[in-house]
Amino acid sequence: MKINFFEVGNTILENERVILKPLSLHDFEQLLPFSENELDIWKFTLVHANGRDALIKYINNALEGKTANTQLPFIVIDKLTNSYAGSTRFYDIDVQNQKTQIGYTWYGKEFQGTGINVNCKYLLLEFAFHTLGFERVQFMADSRNSRSIAAMKKIGCTEEGILRSNYITSDGLRRDSIVFSILKTEWESHVKQHLISLINKHPSKCLN
Repeated sequence: MKINFFEVGNTILENERVILKPLSLHDFEQLLPFSENELDIWKFTLVHANGRDALIKYINNALEGKTANTQLPFIVIDKLTNSYAGSTRFYDIDVQNQKTQIGYTWYGKEFQGTGINVNCKYLLLEFAFHTLGFERVQFMADSRNSRSIAAMKKIGCTEEGILRSNYITSDGLRRDSIVFSILKTEWESHVKQHLISLINKHPSKCLN
C-alpha cells in the first residue's frame, strides 16, 4: 500500500455542516482567541496550546509531523457560522500496518455540543477507511475526561481497555488512558450508517 502524502496532505474534507482544511501557520491568528481565552479546552490535553507561544509550538509540531508523514492536522470550520471552530488530526499514521489514530481534537465552547464533532468524525473515518484504505482507527483519552469518553461511545467506538499510568500530564501527574477503536469491517457494517443517522436525525442538536 502506497500513499501519496503530497496529495493527501492537501485534502479538504467537507459536508453540509463542516469543512476540514489542512492546518497551516496562516491559521494562527484565527486560533489565538481559543488559545488565550478558553483555557478549559486544554485541561485534559497532553500538548497544550494555551497562550501565544504555546500555540505557535503546537502548530509547528503538527506541521513537523505532517512533513514526517506521521500526522495530518486540520482546522475545523463551522459552515453554519462561517467561523473557525477548532482543530483535529490523524496521528501515529502507520501505512505499513494500515492504521492510524484520530485525536488532538478540540472545539471552542460555543461549538461544543452542536453536532460538529459527529460530522468531523464521519468525514475523518470515511477518509481513513475509504480513501486511505486503513483497517483500524484508534482513539485515546485521559480516563478522567468523561466528555471525550462519552463522545467516543456515541459515535460507535469499541472500548478496548485502560493503559495504566502511561503518560505524564502537564501538571506532572501520571494519567491512565482509555483506548477505543473502530475497524474497517465495523465501519462498513454499521458504524458509518450509525453516524449518518445521527447527522440526519439531529443535524443541529447536541451530538457531542
